[in-house]
Amino acid sequence: MRTTSRAAWLAPLLVALITIAVFVPALKAGFVTWDDDRNFLTNQSYRGLDATHLRWMWTTFHLGHYVPLSWMTLGLDYVVWGMNPFGYHLTSVLLHAANAVLVYHLARRLLPGVVERTDGRTGAQDEIARLSDCLPAILAALLFSIHPLRVESVAWVTERRDVLSLFFSLTSVLWYLRSCDGSGNGRAWYAASIIAFACALLSKATSVTLPAMLLILNVYPLKRLGAFNESRAIGQAGSRTSPRHIALEVAPFVALAAATVGMTFVALPHLAQLGGFQKVAVSAYSLTFYLWKTIAPIGLAPLYAMPTSVDPIEPRFVAAYAVLMAITLGTWLVRRRWPALTAAALLSLVTVAPMLGFVQNGPQIAADRYTYFAGPVVAILGASLFVALRRRAGELAIGAAALVLVVLADLTWRQAEVWHDSTSLWTQVLRVEPDSPLAHNNMGNVLLLERQLNDAVGHYRRALAAAPGYAEARNNLGVALARQGNFSDAIAQYQRALAANPAYAEAHANWGIALDAMGNPAESIAHFQRALALDPGNVDAQVNWGNALITLGRPDEAIRRYEDVVRRRPDNAAAHLNWGVALARKGSLVEAIGQFRRALELQPGSPEARAYLDKTIQVQRTTH
Repeated sequence: MRTTSRAAWLAPLLVALITIAVFVPALKAGFVTWDDDRNFLTNQSYRGLDATHLRWMWTTFHLGHYVPLSWMTLGLDYVVWGMNPFGYHLTSVLLHAANAVLVYHLARRLLPGVVERTDGRTGAQDEIARLSDCLPAILAALLFSIHPLRVESVAWVTERRDVLSLFFSLTSVLWYLRSCDGSGNGRAWYAASIIAFACALLSKATSVTLPAMLLILNVYPLKRLGAFNESRAIGQAGSRTSPRHIALEVAPFVALAAATVGMTFVALPHLAQLGGFQKVAVSAYSLTFYLWKTIAPIGLAPLYAMPTSVDPIEPRFVAAYAVLMAITLGTWLVRRRWPALTAAALLSLVTVAPMLGFVQNGPQIAADRYTYFAGPVVAILGASLFVALRRRAGELAIGAAALVLVVLADLTWRQAEVWHDSTSLWTQVLRVEPDSPLAHNNMGNVLLLERQLNDAVGHYRRALAAAPGYAEARNNLGVALARQGNFSDAIAQYQRALAANPAYAEAHANWGIALDAMGNPAESIAHFQRALALDPGNVDAQVNWGNALITLGRPDEAIRRYEDVVRRRPDNAAAHLNWGVALARKGSLVEAIGQFRRALELQPGSPEARAYLDKTIQVQRTTH
């Protein structure tokens, strides 16, 4: 289809504006304690686009992902916005709106039964008619973009990789379709499609399934391959629709995908994996879960925890097997009468396959964000059903579609508000899964930061009641108890955390802090050393080791600890503060004042740094 005049740009503009409007709550959100802290708040390496930062972005497997292009966009956000989360969310929302526009254009190419108007109308009537012709594509774009399942990928800064990778994936598919339509410059569009696919892979490896998607599209709706290839003569060897030609055409995409799969297995953390039958059970459940949540997107949460044990014959898994077998049989039986349904089912399965749990990567059995790449397929299928319904019901179909979009927009707005902050996020998880150990632990962490110690202890204990071997919750309970002054009980929790996970460096570091607070600095140093042996990058253990040395009257040794920290992390305020304390103990007041001022620059509101600075300046004036 071709559109001219205002309809050509008004329709996609409308899609983009509605998408942005529905995601306004995301723009008001902050960073959350669900990987955002480890990715951005405590990670200095992405902050900028100079040679050092770019080298890190293109060589790191941080948290099990190789996503250099995504890191580059986040580095650009930092250059423009610093640590203001608004800018990061704005970039993600704009990318999502761009994806919605791409889905609109993809729908214009792929939706069946939509024809160009040639009834002779001109002027305003013609523009209205053309815009009306765009309604199925507009509907497809909005069914994708304002569905509540999209919120996690858009409102969570960590998932920038989703929106960026889909942007390049959709671009690649559109350019591939352009290369196949015979309109000229086919080779250039084909080369551009390969480049866009490479960019998608460098944004997130999830897009590896795109070559399989291209093969399915060649069968239907392109009808260049398989039973739907109506021109057998054209399909002879050497033609543009022969199996050999299409195989060669898709081969570069397959090569890029294969290389990415290898890279992904290098990047993935080594987590405990389920058994074969358990993997099948989890995958079947995930597929039916996504299908149901697409139809009824209520009760959504940022985390659906993997159960502690998976029984493949548990009723919910058996029900999932039955549903999937029925869908498989149904789509096979109607493959010739309704090939769009069969193609959509295959495309959805292929797209979501990497996230079905065959390789476990995280504590979830399913996740809203895992539907992001399959979303365009489902949305275009929904729009094709609208086309069929509109032929029968006319304006009633338009009204029904509008009602669906209004409901989705309301649900998406509410779901985006869940991501406003860490408290609202973990509150929603606990509302959906009240016994989630991870959610209780993370809610405890939020309360610990807010100094609500009793409430934090309660959440840690609920996490441990559900999962007694949860080492991180044990450690965090110890921290909360230590802040209440219960050092002996805290040490008991650190010991139990280490019994569950002997390589848990943080538990050793916190044990050392408790010993130092109890007046045993010499004994505490052994635990700081052990923590650093397990995790050489644990700068907090290094700082606390220095603090213990100050207590023992060894400031020169302490200063060496702080120097090492500042070499690695120049913005570590605690190292500068305690370095100043060590210098003051030595009588080097001028240098101490410099360190206290640097600590205040890094943490302007630190009362401790301000007090040390004022006191040292006063002592200096007195001595002079």
